[in-house]
Amino acid sequence: MSSELKTITVIGAGGKMGMRISANFQKSHYQVFYCENSPAAQQQVISHKREISDADVVVPKSDVVILAVPDIVLGKLSQAIVPKMKSGAILLTLDPAAAYANLITKRDDIEYAVAHPCHPSVFLERYTKEEHSDAFGGIAAIQHVAASYEDGTKEQKEQLSQVISCMYGPVENVHWVTVKQLAYLEPTLVETVACMVGAFMKEALDETVKYSGVPDEAAKAMLYGHIQIALAVAFRATNPFSDACLVAMEYGREKIINPDWKVIFEEQELDKVIARMLKIERISR
Repeated sequence: MSSELKTITVIGAGGKMGMRISANFQKSHYQVFYCENSPAAQQQVISHKREISDADVVVPKSDVVILAVPDIVLGKLSQAIVPKMKSGAILLTLDPAAAYANLITKRDDIEYAVAHPCHPSVFLERYTKEEHSDAFGGIAAIQHVAASYEDGTKEQKEQLSQVISCMYGPVENVHWVTVKQLAYLEPTLVETVACMVGAFMKEALDETVKYSGVPDEAAKAMLYGHIQIALAVAFRATNPFSDACLVAMEYGREKIINPDWKVIFEEQELDKVIARMLKIERISR
């Protein structure tokens, strides 16, 4: 593979993630081709002054081919795209599930990588209105990226880091891990745990208002402030939790958390949740 990556193709350029990363590539020095099959999504691409390209034409001359599509179609899509890629090119996917499940079509003479945004940290110091508005990342608020390129050399990872930092920019750091480690980060850590807890807190907020009669705005004010201080204390030890708070926290664990919750980190459980996400019967080894 050439050490310098110059030409990029985005497959699924009119989708949610495709539009996000294309907006950053459009401002870059890379030669970028945008491919999209859906007529409605094609109009999205065109409305942002990006030209639609034929994948059969541009994939064979691209150094990096990005599959910006949902996990559940990556297997089928890679069957169509991988045979068209030039030797030494990189196939880059945006989520680890399909790679972990071995659904991606393989070729010995191309490279495989995954890169997923961490999103701007809750502890990020934000200075502008644009930074405050950018919760997802990729516009104004700086974020990190977790990526896997297991067969890549240090030089190759440096080159791919530049592509990744462009597509998800502004980026502070790209953290290199294995595909399996990336799967433990997402879904296990951030979706199975963090996103579930976030949705659970919203449900608890609604139940508080329903059963106590507290005004909705008062309940939100109390919860939003305590989310921030709870995270600051737990992760940064800004102040210790009070003794009374520790008692209430322990009560919460007894009532809410299963004693064997750490089972989610066992490999068979990781396989189980990813199989559910991909709507397949089981993970193939």
